[in-house]
Amino acid sequence: MNLPDLAKRLIDSHTFATIATINPDGSPQNSVIWVKREDDTVVFSTILGRRKTRNMERDPRVSILLFDPQDPYKYVEIRGMVSMTKDGGPELIEELSQLYDGKPFTEKNPANVRVVCRVTTTKVVIH
Repeated sequence: MNLPDLAKRLIDSHTFATIATINPDGSPQNSVIWVKREDDTVVFSTILGRRKTRNMERDPRVSILLFDPQDPYKYVEIRGMVSMTKDGGPELIEELSQLYDGKPFTEKNPANVRVVCRVTTTKVVIH
């Protein structure tokens, strides 16, 4: 599914996003994330062992929300299925850090294993 122009604009302008995953008991879990696009795929980084990672390993359904900083009542929700790989994990977090913070990324714990998460869109809601 193609991302609408609003989603592309917000992602490409380095808007912070939230991701919702599903806890084992069915309740939602939300986190703030940095995102980028690979064509119409939303890409982000996380660490193995975190709650959201464990949730996505068990149930790959996710929802990503971005709102327009210029008009917070305008937002886009991207629902989809996530896939994860360790390939490129450190490189992705470095790229995202440069995009969002303009400086190199410093991993707080060198034992962290970074993963690349790619969301294939199944539905988009615009408000």
